[in-house]
Amino acid sequence: MITLTSDFGSPYPAAMKGVILQRTDAQLIDVAHDLPRQDVRAAAFWLREVIPHFPPAVHLVVVDPGVGTDRAAIVVRVGDHAFVAPDNGVVLPAARALDGDIEIFEVEYENVASSTFHGRDVFAPAAGDVHDIGIDNIADLDHVTPVDDYVDLTFPEPELDGDTARGEILVVDDFGNAITNIPGDFLEDATDATVNGKRTPVEPSYAHVDNGERLVTVASHENVELAVNQGRGDDAFDVTTGTSVEVERHTS
Repeated sequence: MITLTSDFGSPYPAAMKGVILQRTDAQLIDVAHDLPRQDVRAAAFWLREVIPHFPPAVHLVVVDPGVGTDRAAIVVRVGDHAFVAPDNGVVLPAARALDGDIEIFEVEYENVASSTFHGRDVFAPAAGDVHDIGIDNIADLDHVTPVDDYVDLTFPEPELDGDTARGEILVVDDFGNAITNIPGDFLEDATDATVNGKRTPVEPSYAHVDNGERLVTVASHENVELAVNQGRGDDAFDVTTGTSVEVERHTS
């Protein structure tokens, strides 16, 4: 299996698939191609949430605002999985979410046709080659080199002070749910919370409040989330990606 993730929209992913299928008969699975454009941190967040649910696979990831520069192309091996991606940290949170030691290789291809479409000309061939040779045998490819120097990416830590947490919005999903970096267990036993001055009920799911009403919840990602039942939490709380948030929990 080879999974594909990008911010390309359409039709660029089809070209990557065509290149892969010239090299291998892998099963191709689209994770997403509508990730926020050039937002490496958002892509890293969603990959961390999605990839651990896959069986062993090669994961091709192209969210690459540095395309055409001297940033490297890498293969990251962890356990039975391998990631093929630009060296901008985008796959490191997902790799850490898997079991196993992380090994990183730099990839070099000659005669790259385009300086703007490395997804087709560098990453897709690399994904096909890794799948073809086998994840355990990556080091045997003649165009990869083990490296210790690479770009890492971590998510910002919140500040927790008693009943108050200060953090930020990591991502906003397509429903408008605003996902913070505050851990969900901060809300344990809370009945409601004040978010940037707005007192809001804490509920286990969206339908526990009336349509159009705000709530604070802990969703599948296990972080504090600002939401509206059948509405947009980002609008209701006036936040977007990167907005600072202060959450005060109340237990009565």
